[in-house]
Amino acid sequence: MKDTPRAPDDCQTMPEVRAGVDALDRELVALLAKRFGYMRAAARIKPGREAVRDEARKASVIAAAIAEAQAHGIPGDVVGDIWERLVEGSIAYEFNEWDRIRA
Repeated sequence: MKDTPRAPDDCQTMPEVRAGVDALDRELVALLAKRFGYMRAAARIKPGREAVRDEARKASVIAAAIAEAQAHGIPGDVVGDIWERLVEGSIAYEFNEWDRIRA
């Protein structure tokens, strides 16, 4: 088991900062794996391929991420860009899963 990294404000050295970033990156990937699991579920549940892309939902998800970022005092525009890529990647993944399930 790895040591728990220091909180950002408690870091005194670059190795401490890097250990925190590396640990957080592992957590983020685990969360993304769970998010993509929901995309697999959506692909399984949606009755038609045309239902995979939902522009209104996409806009809502990105807007919510931007608002959440701003509430945390981090750049909303950067988070918006990340979420744009995340949502588009999720849509592509869901299309692939939709096709795979019904092949």
